[in-house]
Amino acid sequence: MKTLKQIIFILVIFLKTETLLSKNNLFSVNNIELEKKEKVTNNALAEKAIQKGFDQLIEKILLKEDSEKLSDLSFASIKQLVTYYQITKLSEEEDSKELVNFSVTFDKDKIHNLFFVRGISYSEISDKELYILPILIKGEEIFTFNNNYFYENWNGVNEKNLIEFNLPIENIEIIHYVNKNKKNLINLEIRDLFKEYTNKNLALIFIEQSKKDVTKVYIKTKIQGKNISKNFTFKRKDLKAEIFNEKIIKDLKLELVNLIKSANLIDIRTPSFLNVKLDLNKKSNLVILKSRIKNIDSIENIYVQDFNKDSMNLRIKYLGKLDKIINQLQKENINLSLIRDQWVIKTL
Repeated sequence: MKTLKQIIFILVIFLKTETLLSKNNLFSVNNIELEKKEKVTNNALAEKAIQKGFDQLIEKILLKEDSEKLSDLSFASIKQLVTYYQITKLSEEEDSKELVNFSVTFDKDKIHNLFFVRGISYSEISDKELYILPILIKGEEIFTFNNNYFYENWNGVNEKNLIEFNLPIENIEIIHYVNKNKKNLINLEIRDLFKEYTNKNLALIFIEQSKKDVTKVYIKTKIQGKNISKNFTFKRKDLKAEIFNEKIIKDLKLELVNLIKSANLIDIRTPSFLNVKLDLNKKSNLVILKSRIKNIDSIENIYVQDFNKDSMNLRIKYLGKLDKIINQLQKENINLSLIRDQWVIKTL
């Protein structure tokens, strides 16, 4: 009788995950603010919010070249992708404007189908922090912190970013290390500059300004554990110095975001499967495992392969790379480890 109850309990918990939907808000766009004018109907305003929300979603998860594959998508098709939207009215007394704040959630499966048909990979960035140090070079002089426009203004230009850029506080050790290697800056070791964040995404940028109104930039990054480097040349032309420098920061930010997106691409055309074992020492593991996995958007489904009174064999369908899935599981206090050629999963 006890075994029968256990079987029923397991089936109730896991049959509901056959069409597992993540609670992750990757496909939700919040704080879409629009002005409500007199002759604009609520329906027209909602449609405007849906279009704006879709544009923001695409900008957030797609590379530029992939977003162009959706340029011909009609609004009627976009509207079909919406699960629901919410409205919160706001007001500004200063200019008597009535603002409406929308949140739009798009259907994950419909978005996946759209991307599948059009051959589009999307990016799910789990670690949105990038530790960065822009170093300014003028002739023989090197400016790490002081008199460095790019360090001082990096987070003041184009403040709405998908990535959180973190700059180090002025540090005598960093200044000494940079000056010590000023004849060979290109070979500076990023990890030595960010000793406390060696497991994070890192970027070192050398900005060399010449008297000929040409700025050369060399980016050296470590993203998702991989070293990526790039060169750029910016021509000032007729721009004022400050506007030109702002443009450099904006373009470099876009490039860094693009690099992080590229390192986190998910191709829905090539899902992966992982067979895992779950020990059933505690019944609560089943409930906890299900609730926590729902927070991981990259995991699409969990299938029950077989089970007995002591353990259960599961098959996990996921998108993306295995190491990323392992990291996402760890953030949800789920451990996945390889023990004697068998993947074992457990809640912590």
